Amino acid sequence: MIKEQEINAELKNLVTVDQAWYYKVIPESQQNGSLSLFIAEEKNNSSVSDELEIVLGKTIKLVPRPSAFIDENLLKLYPKSAQVLNTSQTETYRINVQSDSFLETLVKEAKALNSSDIHIETYGDKCRIRFRVDGQLIDRHKINKAEYPILINKIKIAAAADIAEKRMPQDGRIRYKINNSNLDIRVSILPTLYGEKIVLRLLGSDASHIQIEKLGFKTDELDRYQLAIKKPTGIILISGPTGSGKTTTLYATLKQLNKPTSNILTIEDPIEYTLDGVNQVQLKEDIGLTYTEALRTFLRQDPDIIMLGEIRDAQTAQMAIRAALTGHLVLSTIHTNSAWGTISRLIDMGVPGYLLAGTINLSVAQRLIRTLCPHCKAKQALDKNELPPSYKNISINEYYVPKGCNNCHFTGYKGRKAIYEVINITRELTEEIKHNATDIDAYCKLNKISKLAENALGVFAAGETSLEEIYPYLINEN
Repeated sequence: MIKEQEINAELKNLVTVDQAWYYKVIPESQQNGSLSLFIAEEKNNSSVSDELEIVLGKTIKLVPRPSAFIDENLLKLYPKSAQVLNTSQTETYRINVQSDSFLETLVKEAKALNSSDIHIETYGDKCRIRFRVDGQLIDRHKINKAEYPILINKIKIAAAADIAEKRMPQDGRIRYKINNSNLDIRVSILPTLYGEKIVLRLLGSDASHIQIEKLGFKTDELDRYQLAIKKPTGIILISGPTGSGKTTTLYATLKQLNKPTSNILTIEDPIEYTLDGVNQVQLKEDIGLTYTEALRTFLRQDPDIIMLGEIRDAQTAQMAIRAALTGHLVLSTIHTNSAWGTISRLIDMGVPGYLLAGTINLSVAQRLIRTLCPHCKAKQALDKNELPPSYKNISINEYYVPKGCNNCHFTGYKGRKAIYEVINITRELTEEIKHNATDIDAYCKLNKISKLAENALGVFAAGETSLEEIYPYLINEN
Protein backbone atom coordinates (compact mmCIF):
# COMPACT_ATOMS: atom_id res chain seq x y z
CA MET A 1 0.00 0.00 0.00
CA ILE A 2 1.14 3.53 -0.72
CA LYS A 3 1.89 5.49 2.44
CA GLU A 4 0.07 8.82 2.55
CA GLN A 5 3.20 10.61 3.70
CA GLU A 6 4.90 9.49 0.45
CA ILE A 7 2.45 11.66 -1.51
CA ASN A 8 2.74 15.29 -0.48
CA ALA A 9 -0.28 17.57 -0.35
CA GLU A 10 0.71 19.43 -3.54
CA LEU A 11 0.88 16.21 -5.57
CA LYS A 12 -2.29 14.81 -4.04
CA ASN A 13 -4.24 18.01 -4.76
CA LEU A 14 -3.46 17.80 -8.49
CA VAL A 15 -6.29 15.26 -8.66
CA THR A 16 -9.64 15.94 -7.00
CA VAL A 17 -11.60 13.33 -5.08
CA ASP A 18 -14.14 13.13 -7.92
CA GLN A 19 -11.44 12.66 -10.58
CA ALA A 20 -9.53 10.07 -8.57
CA TRP A 21 -12.60 7.87 -8.10
CA TYR A 22 -14.05 8.41 -11.58
CA TYR A 23 -10.84 7.54 -13.45
CA LYS A 24 -9.51 5.17 -10.74
CA VAL A 25 -6.17 6.99 -10.58
CA ILE A 26 -3.66 7.93 -7.87
CA PRO A 27 -0.77 10.37 -8.36
CA GLU A 28 2.64 8.69 -8.30
CA SER A 29 5.06 11.49 -9.19
CA GLN A 30 5.46 14.70 -11.16
CA GLN A 31 8.47 15.78 -13.18
CA ASN A 32 8.99 18.53 -15.79
CA GLY A 33 5.25 19.05 -16.32
CA SER A 34 4.58 15.32 -16.73
CA LEU A 35 2.30 13.61 -14.22
CA SER A 36 2.62 9.88 -13.54
CA LEU A 37 -0.56 8.20 -12.30
CA PHE A 38 -1.31 4.72 -11.01
CA ILE A 39 -4.49 3.51 -12.74
CA ALA A 40 -6.72 0.45 -12.38
CA GLU A 41 -5.81 -2.09 -15.08
CA GLU A 42 -9.33 -2.22 -16.55
CA LYS A 43 -9.32 1.58 -17.00
CA ASN A 44 -5.94 1.79 -18.71
CA ASN A 45 -6.27 2.82 -22.36
CA SER A 46 -5.18 5.63 -24.65
CA SER A 47 -8.56 7.42 -24.64
CA VAL A 48 -8.46 7.73 -20.83
CA SER A 49 -4.91 9.07 -21.08
CA ASP A 50 -5.97 11.68 -23.65
CA GLU A 51 -8.98 12.69 -21.54
CA LEU A 52 -6.86 13.08 -18.41
CA GLU A 53 -4.38 15.28 -20.28
CA ILE A 54 -7.24 17.63 -21.19
CA VAL A 55 -8.79 17.55 -17.70
CA LEU A 56 -5.54 17.99 -15.77
CA GLY A 57 -3.64 20.10 -18.33
CA LYS A 58 -0.49 17.98 -18.09
CA THR A 59 1.32 15.26 -19.98
CA ILE A 60 0.08 12.02 -18.46
CA LYS A 61 1.90 8.74 -17.93
CA LEU A 62 -0.31 5.86 -16.75
CA VAL A 63 1.06 3.01 -14.64
CA PRO A 64 -1.44 0.11 -14.47
CA ARG A 65 -2.08 -1.60 -11.14
CA PRO A 66 -4.62 -4.23 -9.94
CA SER A 67 -8.06 -2.86 -9.01
CA ALA A 68 -7.72 -4.03 -5.40
CA PHE A 69 -4.53 -1.97 -5.04
CA ILE A 70 -6.19 1.13 -6.50
CA ASP A 71 -9.39 0.81 -4.43
CA GLU A 72 -7.52 0.33 -1.17
CA ASN A 73 -5.31 3.37 -1.77
CA LEU A 74 -8.21 5.52 -2.98
CA LEU A 75 -9.91 4.90 0.36
CA LYS A 76 -6.77 5.93 2.19
CA LEU A 77 -5.79 8.94 0.10
CA TYR A 78 -9.15 10.19 -1.19
CA PRO A 79 -11.65 9.02 1.45
CA LYS A 80 -15.37 9.53 0.95
CA SER A 81 -18.22 9.22 3.42
CA ALA A 82 -19.49 5.84 4.59
CA GLN A 83 -22.81 6.62 2.94
CA VAL A 84 -21.14 6.99 -0.44
CA LEU A 85 -18.84 4.00 0.01
CA ASN A 86 -21.67 1.64 0.81
CA THR A 87 -24.07 2.71 -1.94
CA SER A 88 -24.00 3.28 -5.66
CA GLN A 89 -24.41 7.03 -5.23
CA THR A 90 -21.89 9.19 -7.04
CA GLU A 91 -22.01 12.15 -4.64
CA THR A 92 -18.65 13.06 -3.12
CA TYR A 93 -17.64 15.76 -0.70
CA ARG A 94 -15.33 18.11 -2.58
CA ILE A 95 -14.28 20.95 -0.31
CA ASN A 96 -14.07 24.22 -2.24
CA VAL A 97 -13.13 27.01 0.17
CA GLN A 98 -14.26 29.65 -2.31
CA SER A 99 -17.79 28.23 -2.38
CA ASP A 100 -20.46 29.79 -0.17
CA SER A 101 -21.68 26.29 0.74
CA PHE A 102 -18.30 24.82 1.69
CA LEU A 103 -19.04 24.80 5.44
CA GLU A 104 -22.40 23.09 4.96
CA THR A 105 -20.72 20.52 2.68
CA LEU A 106 -18.06 19.91 5.32
CA VAL A 107 -20.66 19.45 8.06
CA LYS A 108 -22.71 17.07 5.89
CA GLU A 109 -19.62 14.95 5.30
CA ALA A 110 -18.85 14.87 9.03
CA LYS A 111 -22.44 13.87 9.84
CA ALA A 112 -22.36 11.10 7.23
CA LEU A 113 -19.28 9.69 8.98
CA ASN A 114 -20.84 10.05 12.47
CA SER A 115 -18.05 12.44 13.38
CA SER A 116 -18.26 14.33 16.68
CA ASP A 117 -15.72 17.10 15.91
CA ILE A 118 -14.10 18.82 12.94
CA HIS A 119 -10.55 20.13 13.45
CA ILE A 120 -9.33 22.87 11.08
CA GLU A 121 -5.66 23.66 11.67
CA THR A 122 -2.45 24.99 10.16
CA TYR A 123 1.21 24.08 10.73
CA GLY A 124 3.58 26.33 8.80
CA ASP A 125 2.87 25.63 5.13
CA LYS A 126 0.57 22.70 5.93
CA CYS A 127 -3.19 23.17 6.46
CA ARG A 128 -5.56 20.29 7.07
CA ILE A 129 -9.04 19.26 8.17
CA ARG A 130 -9.44 16.27 10.47
CA PHE A 131 -12.60 14.53 11.73
CA ARG A 132 -12.96 12.73 15.05
CA VAL A 133 -14.66 9.42 14.27
CA ASP A 134 -15.17 6.78 16.98
CA GLY A 135 -12.95 8.80 19.29
CA GLN A 136 -9.98 8.95 16.88
CA LEU A 137 -8.85 11.82 14.65
CA ILE A 138 -8.51 11.01 10.94
CA ASP A 139 -7.18 13.21 8.13
CA ARG A 140 -9.86 14.19 5.61
CA HIS A 141 -8.72 17.20 3.59
CA LYS A 142 -5.63 19.26 2.79
CA ILE A 143 -6.08 23.00 2.22
CA ASN A 144 -3.98 25.44 0.27
CA LYS A 145 -2.16 27.82 2.64
CA ALA A 146 -3.42 30.87 0.71
CA GLU A 147 -7.05 29.73 1.16
CA TYR A 148 -6.79 29.07 4.89
CA PRO A 149 -7.55 32.65 6.07
CA ILE A 150 -10.62 32.70 3.78
CA LEU A 151 -11.88 29.52 5.41
CA ILE A 152 -11.29 30.87 8.92
CA ASN A 153 -13.08 34.15 8.20
CA LYS A 154 -16.11 32.40 6.69
CA ILE A 155 -16.49 30.25 9.80
CA LYS A 156 -16.09 33.32 12.04
CA ILE A 157 -18.82 35.14 10.15
CA ALA A 158 -21.16 32.12 10.37
CA ALA A 159 -20.45 31.84 14.12
CA ALA A 160 -20.93 35.59 14.74
CA ALA A 161 -17.31 35.91 15.89
CA ASP A 162 -15.03 38.92 15.38
CA ILE A 163 -13.03 38.44 12.16
CA ALA A 164 -10.62 41.24 13.16
CA GLU A 165 -9.67 39.52 16.45
CA LYS A 166 -6.79 37.11 15.82
CA ARG A 167 -4.94 37.25 19.14
CA MET A 168 -7.57 36.04 21.62
CA PRO A 169 -9.62 32.81 21.76
CA GLN A 170 -13.26 33.13 20.69
CA ASP A 171 -16.36 30.96 20.93
CA GLY A 172 -19.48 30.90 18.80
CA ARG A 173 -22.37 28.79 17.56
CA ILE A 174 -23.75 27.88 14.15
CA ARG A 175 -27.13 26.29 13.52
CA TYR A 176 -27.96 24.23 10.44
CA LYS A 177 -30.92 22.23 9.24
CA ILE A 178 -29.65 19.08 7.52
CA ASN A 179 -31.92 16.28 6.30
CA ASN A 180 -34.91 17.80 8.13
CA SER A 181 -33.11 17.77 11.48
CA ASN A 182 -31.59 20.70 13.34
CA LEU A 183 -27.89 20.64 14.09
CA ASP A 184 -26.09 22.91 16.54
CA ILE A 185 -22.36 23.47 16.04
CA ARG A 186 -20.22 24.81 18.86
CA VAL A 187 -17.26 26.78 17.47
CA SER A 188 -13.98 27.21 19.37
CA ILE A 189 -11.29 29.45 17.86
CA LEU A 190 -7.74 29.30 19.25
CA PRO A 191 -4.76 31.45 18.16
CA THR A 192 -1.69 29.22 17.58
CA LEU A 193 1.88 29.78 16.43
CA TYR A 194 1.04 29.53 12.71
CA GLY A 195 -2.51 30.87 12.71
CA GLU A 196 -5.93 30.24 14.18
CA LYS A 197 -7.15 26.70 14.82
CA ILE A 198 -10.88 26.01 14.81
CA VAL A 199 -12.71 23.06 16.33
CA LEU A 200 -16.35 22.52 15.40
CA ARG A 201 -18.27 20.32 17.87
CA LEU A 202 -21.35 18.80 16.23
CA LEU A 203 -24.21 18.63 18.69
CA GLY A 204 -27.35 16.61 18.06
CA SER A 205 -30.65 18.37 18.59
CA ASP A 206 -33.09 15.62 19.48
CA ALA A 207 -32.79 13.09 22.30
CA SER A 208 -35.99 11.22 21.44
CA HIS A 209 -33.99 8.34 19.91
CA ILE A 210 -31.85 7.71 23.01
CA GLN A 211 -32.92 4.68 25.05
CA ILE A 212 -31.38 3.77 28.38
CA GLU A 213 -31.70 0.04 27.65
CA LYS A 214 -29.44 0.38 24.59
CA LEU A 215 -26.57 2.30 26.15
CA GLY A 216 -24.50 -0.77 27.03
CA PHE A 217 -25.37 -1.54 30.67
CA LYS A 218 -25.21 -5.21 31.60
CA THR A 219 -28.49 -6.57 33.00
CA ASP A 220 -27.47 -6.36 36.68
CA GLU A 221 -25.96 -2.89 36.16
CA LEU A 222 -29.13 -1.64 34.48
CA ASP A 223 -31.24 -3.01 37.33
CA ARG A 224 -29.10 -1.17 39.91
CA TYR A 225 -29.21 2.02 37.86
CA GLN A 226 -32.97 1.90 37.35
CA LEU A 227 -33.48 1.34 41.08
CA ALA A 228 -31.39 4.41 41.96
CA ILE A 229 -33.08 6.83 39.54
CA LYS A 230 -36.52 5.89 40.83
CA LYS A 231 -35.70 7.40 44.23
CA PRO A 232 -37.34 10.83 44.64
CA THR A 233 -34.30 12.46 46.25
CA GLY A 234 -30.53 12.12 46.25
CA ILE A 235 -27.66 12.46 43.80
CA ILE A 236 -26.77 10.34 40.76
CA LEU A 237 -23.18 10.97 39.60
CA ILE A 238 -21.63 9.81 36.33
CA SER A 239 -17.86 10.08 35.94
CA GLY A 240 -15.50 9.74 33.04
CA PRO A 241 -13.22 11.76 30.75
CA THR A 242 -14.44 14.11 28.04
CA GLY A 243 -16.09 12.17 25.22
CA SER A 244 -16.93 9.08 27.27
CA GLY A 245 -20.69 9.35 26.73
CA LYS A 246 -21.67 10.77 30.15
CA THR A 247 -24.07 13.33 28.67
CA THR A 248 -25.79 10.70 26.53
CA THR A 249 -26.40 8.59 29.65
CA LEU A 250 -27.85 11.62 31.45
CA TYR A 251 -30.20 12.45 28.58
CA ALA A 252 -31.39 8.85 28.37
CA THR A 253 -32.10 9.04 32.10
CA LEU A 254 -33.99 12.35 31.76
CA LYS A 255 -36.01 10.93 28.90
CA GLN A 256 -37.16 8.07 31.13
CA LEU A 257 -37.87 10.37 34.09
CA ASN A 258 -39.69 12.95 31.95
CA LYS A 259 -43.33 12.74 33.01
CA PRO A 260 -46.17 15.30 32.82
CA THR A 261 -46.23 15.31 36.62
CA SER A 262 -42.53 16.25 37.02
CA ASN A 263 -40.76 19.60 36.79
CA ILE A 264 -37.29 18.98 35.34
CA LEU A 265 -34.66 21.73 35.11
CA THR A 266 -31.20 21.46 33.54
CA ILE A 267 -28.17 23.78 33.38
CA GLU A 268 -25.75 22.71 30.64
CA ASP A 269 -22.67 23.80 28.73
CA PRO A 270 -23.53 23.29 25.95
CA ILE A 271 -27.11 22.03 25.49
CA GLU A 272 -26.36 18.98 23.34
CA TYR A 273 -29.89 17.66 22.89
CA THR A 274 -33.38 19.03 23.37
CA LEU A 275 -36.10 17.20 25.26
CA ASP A 276 -39.77 18.14 25.11
CA GLY A 277 -41.08 18.89 28.58
CA VAL A 278 -37.63 19.62 30.07
CA ASN A 279 -36.63 23.20 30.95
CA GLN A 280 -33.05 23.55 29.68
CA VAL A 281 -30.76 26.47 30.49
CA GLN A 282 -27.51 27.32 28.69
CA LEU A 283 -24.57 28.20 30.98
CA LYS A 284 -23.30 31.78 30.37
CA GLU A 285 -20.42 32.43 32.73
CA ASP A 286 -19.50 35.73 31.01
CA ILE A 287 -22.71 37.30 32.36
CA GLY A 288 -22.65 35.50 35.71
CA LEU A 289 -24.96 32.59 34.86
CA THR A 290 -22.82 29.89 36.46
CA TYR A 291 -23.80 26.43 37.67
CA THR A 292 -24.00 27.77 41.23
CA GLU A 293 -26.18 30.77 40.33
CA ALA A 294 -28.48 28.62 38.20
CA LEU A 295 -28.87 26.11 41.05
CA ARG A 296 -29.85 28.86 43.48
CA THR A 297 -32.60 29.97 41.12
CA PHE A 298 -33.65 26.39 40.36
CA LEU A 299 -34.43 25.82 44.04
CA ARG A 300 -37.00 28.60 43.81
CA GLN A 301 -38.59 27.07 40.70
CA ASP A 302 -40.30 24.17 42.50
CA PRO A 303 -38.24 21.46 40.75
CA ASP A 304 -38.58 17.70 41.12
CA ILE A 305 -35.45 16.77 39.16
CA ILE A 306 -32.34 18.88 38.50
CA MET A 307 -29.60 18.07 36.00
CA LEU A 308 -26.22 19.78 36.34
CA GLY A 309 -23.96 19.49 33.31
CA GLU A 310 -20.87 19.10 35.49
CA ILE A 311 -19.66 19.50 39.07
CA ARG A 312 -16.48 21.53 38.57
CA ASP A 313 -15.75 23.10 41.95
CA ALA A 314 -16.50 23.00 45.67
CA GLN A 315 -19.23 25.64 45.48
CA THR A 316 -21.19 23.72 42.83
CA ALA A 317 -20.73 20.48 44.80
CA GLN A 318 -22.09 22.12 47.96
CA MET A 319 -25.12 23.47 46.06
CA ALA A 320 -25.81 20.02 44.56
CA ILE A 321 -25.71 18.49 48.04
CA ARG A 322 -28.05 21.21 49.32
CA ALA A 323 -30.50 20.52 46.47
CA ALA A 324 -30.52 16.82 47.29
CA LEU A 325 -30.97 17.45 51.01
CA THR A 326 -34.00 19.66 50.35
CA GLY A 327 -35.89 16.89 48.59
CA HIS A 328 -34.78 16.88 44.94
CA LEU A 329 -33.23 14.28 42.64
CA VAL A 330 -29.97 15.68 41.24
CA LEU A 331 -28.15 14.24 38.21
CA SER A 332 -24.66 15.37 37.29
CA THR A 333 -21.25 14.44 35.88
CA ILE A 334 -17.76 14.70 37.33
CA HIS A 335 -14.26 13.95 36.06
CA THR A 336 -12.79 11.02 38.01
CA ASN A 337 -11.14 7.71 37.12
CA SER A 338 -13.60 5.37 38.83
CA ALA A 339 -17.01 5.22 40.45
CA TRP A 340 -15.59 5.18 43.96
CA GLY A 341 -13.03 7.83 43.02
CA THR A 342 -15.97 10.22 42.69
CA ILE A 343 -16.53 10.02 46.45
CA SER A 344 -12.88 10.83 47.17
CA ARG A 345 -12.99 13.72 44.71
CA LEU A 346 -15.99 15.30 46.43
CA ILE A 347 -14.38 14.88 49.86
CA ASP A 348 -11.25 16.58 48.46
CA MET A 349 -13.51 19.44 47.35
CA GLY A 350 -14.48 19.92 50.97
CA VAL A 351 -17.84 18.13 51.06
CA PRO A 352 -18.14 16.41 54.49
CA GLY A 353 -18.35 12.63 54.34
CA TYR A 354 -21.51 12.52 56.46
CA LEU A 355 -23.32 14.77 53.93
CA LEU A 356 -22.21 12.60 51.01
CA ALA A 357 -23.28 9.47 52.83
CA GLY A 358 -26.77 10.88 53.27
CA THR A 359 -27.29 12.14 49.72
CA ILE A 360 -25.52 10.03 47.08
CA ASN A 361 -27.70 7.25 45.64
CA LEU A 362 -25.42 5.98 42.91
CA SER A 363 -21.96 6.51 41.41
CA VAL A 364 -21.26 5.42 37.85
CA ALA A 365 -18.02 5.42 35.87
CA GLN A 366 -18.19 4.94 32.13
CA ARG A 367 -15.91 4.74 29.11
CA LEU A 368 -16.31 4.20 25.37
CA ILE A 369 -14.17 1.60 23.64
CA ARG A 370 -13.95 1.11 19.90
CA THR A 371 -15.45 -2.09 18.54
CA LEU A 372 -13.81 -4.11 15.79
CA CYS A 373 -15.22 -4.02 12.28
CA PRO A 374 -17.22 -7.27 11.94
CA HIS A 375 -16.37 -7.49 8.22
CA CYS A 376 -12.60 -7.71 8.54
CA LYS A 377 -11.55 -8.60 12.11
CA ALA A 378 -9.20 -11.58 12.20
CA LYS A 379 -8.75 -14.24 14.87
CA GLN A 380 -5.34 -15.16 16.20
CA ALA A 381 -3.76 -16.94 19.18
CA LEU A 382 -3.26 -14.84 22.29
CA ASP A 383 0.27 -14.52 23.60
CA LYS A 384 -0.23 -14.14 27.36
CA ASN A 385 3.03 -12.16 27.57
CA GLU A 386 1.22 -9.29 25.84
CA LEU A 387 -1.04 -8.91 28.89
CA PRO A 388 -0.23 -7.04 32.14
CA PRO A 389 1.33 -9.34 34.79
CA SER A 390 -1.85 -9.72 36.86
CA TYR A 391 -3.83 -10.95 33.83
CA LYS A 392 -1.49 -13.65 32.50
CA ASN A 393 -3.62 -16.46 33.95
CA ILE A 394 -6.89 -15.56 32.21
CA SER A 395 -8.62 -18.35 30.28
CA ILE A 396 -8.71 -16.50 26.94
CA ASN A 397 -6.60 -18.25 24.29
CA GLU A 398 -7.76 -16.52 21.11
CA TYR A 399 -8.69 -12.95 20.29
CA TYR A 400 -9.47 -10.71 17.34
CA VAL A 401 -7.27 -8.04 15.79
CA PRO A 402 -8.18 -5.11 13.49
CA LYS A 403 -7.33 -5.52 9.81
CA GLY A 404 -9.14 -2.86 7.80
CA CYS A 405 -11.52 -2.93 4.84
CA ASN A 406 -13.84 -0.73 2.76
CA ASN A 407 -16.54 -0.84 5.45
CA CYS A 408 -14.33 0.75 8.13
CA HIS A 409 -12.12 3.00 5.95
CA PHE A 410 -9.26 0.58 6.67
CA THR A 411 -9.14 1.53 10.35
CA GLY A 412 -10.19 -1.92 11.55
CA TYR A 413 -12.83 -0.42 13.87
CA LYS A 414 -16.49 0.46 13.41
CA GLY A 415 -18.52 2.07 16.19
CA ARG A 416 -18.01 2.22 19.94
CA LYS A 417 -19.43 0.43 22.98
CA ALA A 418 -19.95 1.82 26.46
CA ILE A 419 -18.62 -0.01 29.50
CA TYR A 420 -19.75 0.88 33.01
CA GLU A 421 -18.87 0.58 36.68
CA VAL A 422 -22.07 0.97 38.71
CA ILE A 423 -21.97 1.29 42.51
CA ASN A 424 -25.14 1.77 44.53
CA ILE A 425 -24.51 3.49 47.84
CA THR A 426 -25.79 0.95 50.36
CA ARG A 427 -25.85 1.26 54.15
CA GLU A 428 -22.52 -0.56 54.31
CA LEU A 429 -20.94 1.87 51.84
CA THR A 430 -22.49 4.80 53.70
CA GLU A 431 -20.34 3.85 56.68
CA GLU A 432 -17.28 3.56 54.42
CA ILE A 433 -17.92 7.10 53.12
CA LYS A 434 -18.24 8.48 56.64
CA HIS A 435 -14.81 7.01 57.44
CA ASN A 436 -13.28 8.32 54.16
CA ALA A 437 -12.48 4.81 52.88
CA THR A 438 -10.41 4.81 49.67
CA ASP A 439 -10.58 1.11 48.76
CA ILE A 440 -13.75 -0.98 48.42
CA ASP A 441 -12.39 -3.78 46.19
CA ALA A 442 -13.36 -6.46 48.72
CA TYR A 443 -16.93 -5.09 48.84
CA CYS A 444 -17.16 -5.08 45.03
CA LYS A 445 -15.98 -8.68 44.77
CA LEU A 446 -18.36 -9.84 47.49
CA ASN A 447 -21.31 -8.08 45.84
CA LYS A 448 -20.30 -9.02 42.28
CA ILE A 449 -19.86 -5.42 41.15
CA SER A 450 -17.79 -5.41 37.97
CA LYS A 451 -15.05 -2.79 37.65
CA LEU A 452 -14.25 -1.07 34.35
CA ALA A 453 -11.32 -3.43 33.72
CA GLU A 454 -13.49 -6.52 34.17
CA ASN A 455 -16.13 -5.24 31.77
CA ALA A 456 -13.50 -4.23 29.22
CA LEU A 457 -12.03 -7.72 29.46
CA GLY A 458 -15.50 -9.20 28.90
CA VAL A 459 -15.91 -7.22 25.65
CA PHE A 460 -12.43 -8.40 24.60
CA ALA A 461 -13.23 -12.04 25.40
CA ALA A 462 -16.43 -11.79 23.32
CA GLY A 463 -14.31 -10.80 20.30
CA GLU A 464 -15.83 -7.32 20.05
CA THR A 465 -12.68 -5.27 20.60
CA SER A 466 -8.90 -5.48 20.46
CA LEU A 467 -6.25 -5.84 23.15
CA GLU A 468 -4.98 -2.38 22.24
CA GLU A 469 -8.34 -0.84 23.22
CA ILE A 470 -8.67 -2.50 26.63
CA TYR A 471 -5.01 -2.47 27.70
CA PRO A 472 -5.23 1.00 29.36
CA TYR A 473 -8.06 -0.22 31.61
CA LEU A 474 -6.18 -3.37 32.57
CA ILE A 475 -3.04 -1.53 33.67
CA ASN A 476 -5.13 1.12 35.44
CA GLU A 477 -6.31 -1.56 37.87
CA ASN A 478 -2.77 -2.48 38.88
